[in-house]
Amino acid sequence: MDQNKLKAQVGQEAVKYIEDGMIVGLGTGSTVRYMVDALGERVKNEGLNIVGVTTSNRTTEQAESLGITIKNIDDVDHIDLTIDGADEVDDDFNGIKGGGGALLWEKIVNNASTKNIWIVDQSKLVPRIGDFGVPVEVIPFGAQHVFNAFEKKGYNPQWRMDGDQKYRTDEKNFIIDLKVGQIKDPHALAEDLIHTVGVVEHGLFLNRVDEVIVGRDNGPEVLHAHH
Repeated sequence: MDQNKLKAQVGQEAVKYIEDGMIVGLGTGSTVRYMVDALGERVKNEGLNIVGVTTSNRTTEQAESLGITIKNIDDVDHIDLTIDGADEVDDDFNGIKGGGGALLWEKIVNNASTKNIWIVDQSKLVPRIGDFGVPVEVIPFGAQHVFNAFEKKGYNPQWRMDGDQKYRTDEKNFIIDLKVGQIKDPHALAEDLIHTVGVVEHGLFLNRVDEVIVGRDNGPEVLHAHH
């Protein structure tokens, strides 16, 4: 099955977890786009009554165009369930997110959510995270100093670009992608990154998922994270 069919498959599977009256976090990315389409269908056809909280301006636009009610995260006191994608998920259910540039809002929504489900196609499963690279969101002021510090540590930093300009997140920050390869100790790296002055957030999502729905050729598989 091609990758888009697998993405559509898990997107449609994931919306079955959404129940009437829920406040639902809506992630960002190509797999989530299918899920939001499927959610729009349920809202239209079943009159499903939910409130969405989004992790990017892109997802907000898509959801609102489908008639899904969207609220700002600070206008809700909790989120029942967040469904999001991931760029890599390993055997320990550690994830890397931020390939689409939305890692900061994604982590804030993930953190506010009682339950988190990630939807991925089978290509995103790896034995150990890292080969994808670790996106790190930094404020523009002094960003070159942060970049230089990462270089000294051997993290192989690369600026994320948008044409010939540095890419800007929805918060107008920069992203530095660290090409570190497989990460022996993700928790140690996460600690180091978050304590680097100028770093707003990083794309290591550790102990942050309850279930992963994997698109496979013979149908979706649900993996339950063991914490």
